[in-house]
Amino acid sequence: MAEVEWVFRTSKSTLDVRPVYVRKESRTRGHVFVVMLAYQIVKELAACWRELDMTPSEGVKELASLCMTEVTIKNQTTINQVPAPRESVQQLLAAARVEIPRVLPYSGTRVYTKKKLPEERQHH
Repeated sequence: MAEVEWVFRTSKSTLDVRPVYVRKESRTRGHVFVVMLAYQIVKELAACWRELDMTPSEGVKELASLCMTEVTIKNQTTINQVPAPRESVQQLLAAARVEIPRVLPYSGTRVYTKKKLPEERQHH
C-alpha cells in the first residue's frame, strides 16, 4: 500500500497535477488508470534521462519552454511553426527518442488553461 501511495505522489508532483477528488467507482478506476499511466511515463523518462543527470521533474520543467508560433502568409495561409528548441531541450528529446515536427497544421483552435496569470490574481 505504501508503494502505491508513493507512486501517486511521485506521478502527481512530477507532472504538477492538482488534487482530484472522486467518489464514484468508475471515476476512481479511471483516476487510478491515469495515475498509473503517468507513473509509467515518469519511469521511462527517468531511464531515458539518467545519463543526462536530469530527473523527470527537472526535464518536464525544461520541456515547458517548447512553444509554437502561428504564422499567417499573405493573409491566406496559416501554419503553426515550431521553433528550434534550445540545446538542453534538444538533448532531452533526443535521449527520449522523440522527434518534434517543424510545422503543424493550423486548426484555428485556441487553448486556454484554468491557471490564472499573475496579473489576474491581483485583480480578484
